[in-house]
Amino acid sequence: MSAADHDNAAERSVAPRPAGGAGADAPRRCYLDYAAATPMAPEAVSAMLPYLSERFENPSAPYAAARAVRADLEDARARLAHAIGARADNVTLTAGATEANNLAFAAAEGTVVTIATEHESTLACARAREHKIVGVGTDGRVSPADVADALDDGVGLVSVGLANGEIGCIQPVREIARVVAAERERRLEAGITRPIYLHTDASQAAGHVSVNVSSLGCDLMTLSAAKVYGPKQVGLLWAADGVELRPLVRGGGQEHGVRSGTENVAGAVAFAVALELAEAARGVESRRLAALRDDLERRLLREFPWARVTGPRARKLRLPGLLHVSFPGLEARRLVIGLERLGVSVGTGSACAASRMRVSHVLEALGVPEEVAAGSLRITLGRPTTEADVDYAASCICRVVREEMVRLGIGGPATGEK
Repeated sequence: MSAADHDNAAERSVAPRPAGGAGADAPRRCYLDYAAATPMAPEAVSAMLPYLSERFENPSAPYAAARAVRADLEDARARLAHAIGARADNVTLTAGATEANNLAFAAAEGTVVTIATEHESTLACARAREHKIVGVGTDGRVSPADVADALDDGVGLVSVGLANGEIGCIQPVREIARVVAAERERRLEAGITRPIYLHTDASQAAGHVSVNVSSLGCDLMTLSAAKVYGPKQVGLLWAADGVELRPLVRGGGQEHGVRSGTENVAGAVAFAVALELAEAARGVESRRLAALRDDLERRLLREFPWARVTGPRARKLRLPGLLHVSFPGLEARRLVIGLERLGVSVGTGSACAASRMRVSHVLEALGVPEEVAAGSLRITLGRPTTEADVDYAASCICRVVREEMVRLGIGGPATGEK
């Protein structure tokens, strides 16, 4: 790409989209909440369109056109499976990660073990039955030894997300898989018949770190199309051989009897394209996003040395495009509103919790004081993010934070953009 082309691309990526109509004074648009939602990749949109119009047939119908659609659905399943190093027969298509997590929990009997910083969909599944919640360190990571200590003969499932979507820490799932394997061996030797499975919700990790099921060593894995530039309300649950999934919805017996209802062919095809693109670009894109994230972090800490970054110190243990930064004494709601007026969209944590603007359970689990947690922003960069976006966002964040400091009388004079 030439320098001119790159400049044009950067200009397009931050083009204004003001509410209530365009205007000469409208702020530029700078979206930095990709952990909450990603725009669909153009290739994924193109791939799904035919199944919304001319290839609309129900894949369960018996005639030739429907059989062709069925073949396309199974091809998408095979491509999704290949992207995670699995077989197509082990992939169940779902209406997103939340449903996949519910299916995973329904597959296990007995007590479930999870960690305090998990997504609400995982914690809700755990709380609906006998469960144990394992704490995490101040960096957000769980110790495999602590997971081992939580295991007993009654545990049927361990669920640990591969990456936390709020603070970006990557969990030691491979090491936890070895803990679960050791427990499985102990039970075998003791004649204990209850199986134990390891589930990981890898939705936030896909496209940033490997989600190969063999290398992770898990028994169940959740993915979401919406996090890899695919459509919303599309996901999958991979289950290893020997794991029996139990249906939550009964009906026509689709998805091998696990998930009844007419299949979302358009969504599955788009998901396959999106995941393939994300995996193909993962190495280069992760390095690019990490460099942009580090630049933004340096600029904010240089301007506000008292600000606090949450998550592991080691960059390799954090998602490359995620920066969680707190401004103690300030209120995240006001910062978000101030940034929105300037065209910058950021989050405060999980979109599910942020919609209620309550203090994050993730930060509570880390022991972050409430006055610090209340001033937290989650800034997530994505595929369209450019250096120009980071430059603009950094200046806007500095401006809004200074203005809030002046309003509260806790800082020097606010300064505008130079």
